[in-house]
Amino acid sequence: MKILSKYLLREMWSPFLISLLIITFLLFINFLLRAFDRFLGKGLDIVIILEYLFLNLAWIIALSIPMAVLLATLTTFGRLSEDNEINAIRSSGIGFIAMIRPPLMFGITIALLLIIFNNYILPQMNFKARLLSGDIYRKRPDINIEPGIFLDNIPEYNMIISSKKDSIMSDVRIFSKGKKNSQTSIYANTGTLSTLSDAFLLTLFNGEIHEIKNTDYSNYRRISFETHKIVIPAGDILLNRRDSSNRTDREMTIPMIIKKIDNYENKIQIVNKRIKTSFSRAINDSAFPKDLEEGLLIISNFKNDLKTNSNLSKTQLNKKERHVRSLERQLKNEYNLINSYTKGKNKYKVEAHKKISIPFACVLFVLLGAPLGIMAKKGGFAVSTAFSFGFFLLYYILLITGEELADRNHVSPEFGMWAPNGSFLIIALFFMYYMVKGRAPLSILYFIKNKPK
Repeated sequence: MKILSKYLLREMWSPFLISLLIITFLLFINFLLRAFDRFLGKGLDIVIILEYLFLNLAWIIALSIPMAVLLATLTTFGRLSEDNEINAIRSSGIGFIAMIRPPLMFGITIALLLIIFNNYILPQMNFKARLLSGDIYRKRPDINIEPGIFLDNIPEYNMIISSKKDSIMSDVRIFSKGKKNSQTSIYANTGTLSTLSDAFLLTLFNGEIHEIKNTDYSNYRRISFETHKIVIPAGDILLNRRDSSNRTDREMTIPMIIKKIDNYENKIQIVNKRIKTSFSRAINDSAFPKDLEEGLLIISNFKNDLKTNSNLSKTQLNKKERHVRSLERQLKNEYNLINSYTKGKNKYKVEAHKKISIPFACVLFVLLGAPLGIMAKKGGFAVSTAFSFGFFLLYYILLITGEELADRNHVSPEFGMWAPNGSFLIIALFFMYYMVKGRAPLSILYFIKNKPK
């Protein structure tokens, strides 16, 4: 049995690594084509581009691993079945359940590694990728000065030159953009442009500055200079690398997420205390409504009781009614706030469960892929790939649907994130049952097994 286990594990590793490389490459190329426009005209250094691609490689790998596990399992057991090795194993007295234990341990190992990756590596790389993406988005193209071309992407200035030789510009003309109280035009025989840490330095030689007030055209002055320097802010031109402590839910580890959830829980408790206090003060009742509908019903019944209460004077009645109306408005506002806090809490709960539920799918894909691979033994790699992408697409659709429903408070985060796994567990057990019984459950699999050569 030990020899068989080592053999099956060895057979799993090679297709897994090949599948992982192929799937990652395809997803990476798709991402690269979509992100290509982000780099155009930005004048980015190749190191920055490579860093951006590397940081986004993390979520691609996290998505590729479960798919690679499914494809590797299908391919391995399909090959074993086609070469009649499955029959040989069974004839030695080893059943299907015992046969899949080594691949199952392989899936569990991959799942545990993926949980660590999703919790510690992926959030940090997502965080850095988002910051860099924002920096790239805000970066404008570098100052590219061409003779005879009117340059208008310089902050506060427009500029044109007649000729350029190496770094020396000739016949330099600069005009202010007119956002200030005066209009300024500068002419220089020659000039150079150099880069500072956070700005551009434009040095002009042998020229004149002409300035006129927008409110008084008689107020004009001309200044001659031998050397004149202009510092051009480059916050939007140079790539400004930022740092931030604010993270989204996908950029947090599970301990960070738990702190966020606890924070929302505390906020909800504070709101509930305010509601309880307001109820006690307005209607002299310690009753605490479970939701807005119950609260409005309690208030409605109290209003009816007030109308039939003959012990109150008109002044007292009016005062009570004002308090009740105020309580009604407060109740609606408070429950809107609770709903907002609950949505925020659920969003983080969804992410916490997703960090575990997706890796757990690796185990389910082994349970599913083994019987499917045996049933579709004559389909080859093409059929295995088709099954892999088909089932993974179904899983992904269920996952996205569950996440959306959980974010909108239609279902609990636990149900939304684990329902796809539960569904696939049922499917896997269905195929395994019929595999143990020795017959295929679907006519399409029978067709694949018996298709003409």
